[in-house]
Amino acid sequence: MRIATYNVEWFSNLFARDGSLLIDDKWSGRHDVTRRAQIDALGIVFTALDADAVMIIEAPDGHRKRDGVAALETFAREMGLRARRALMGFVNETQQEIALLYDPDVMTARHDPLGPPRFDEAYHIDLDVDAAPEAVRWSKPPLEVQVETKSGALLRMIGVHAKSKAPYGSRDEDEIMRIAIENRRKQLAQCIWLRERIEDHLDEGDPLIVLGDFNDGPGLDEYEKLFGRSGVEIVIGEEGDTRLFDPHAEMVIDRPGGVMPATARFWMADRKRWMQTLLDYVMVSPDLRDKATDWRIWHPFDDPVGYKIPELREALLTASDHFPVSVELNL
Repeated sequence: MRIATYNVEWFSNLFARDGSLLIDDKWSGRHDVTRRAQIDALGIVFTALDADAVMIIEAPDGHRKRDGVAALETFAREMGLRARRALMGFVNETQQEIALLYDPDVMTARHDPLGPPRFDEAYHIDLDVDAAPEAVRWSKPPLEVQVETKSGALLRMIGVHAKSKAPYGSRDEDEIMRIAIENRRKQLAQCIWLRERIEDHLDEGDPLIVLGDFNDGPGLDEYEKLFGRSGVEIVIGEEGDTRLFDPHAEMVIDRPGGVMPATARFWMADRKRWMQTLLDYVMVSPDLRDKATDWRIWHPFDDPVGYKIPELREALLTASDHFPVSVELNL
């Protein structure tokens, strides 16, 4: 079966409060893209992806006045997707939920948070080596899912949207550095917390997939040198039988400074050019490595299959600033 992760920029803006699609020519959250154009593009991408389960990052928000699950299931129904059942975990306040859209004919799935601490609680760690542990929280708590396939195979998934390191609200160079370092510390603490949960699953022998947007990766910025390693490297783990595997991450870890695959594409207004970077991953536990094949980044220019289909290529560019990442899993 095909498992994927996809960060959909401002997916929430495409739905009314009752979960219906806003198919009109008003602007979406994406620059110079209407809601109709983004919805059409997402329909093409999700249809081509044809995944059995998609971990959606920046899914439609859910709270007492909005139902993100209903919104996703409406979208799936309107687009005729196999993955038509939606699951959401702890709701956050950022309008960017983490949700699983899956095919109920292939699997059942339930939100199954573990702890302590649970991912909607606080994790205490000494970030600045002053012997006084700080409380670290996720702004977007990871989605922990227990999956059972129709054949009876059990599988754990953890959907992740790690905190961005961008120095928002900074006014000068010193403040930019201070905020960037502070955010890097928090993100690394989140990744340490996540790694502990991963090791709990590995100790129990649980087949595990950790997937989503880490806003981080080997060699991504200069602050990595200050802390020694990236959050992605922490989550993947050390060499040995507890190390997770993602071939795109391994490419960068093994050949720092070499050719780097990209899962996201952003416009840099100050430089008037596009920046590409690797932010999205599908990591599998050691017991799944031999069962996982054909990792694919659905990049409109780098993926030869997608590039040859003009409709899909343009849809990928219109739908989001990230591209799906998928893996074929034989259970």
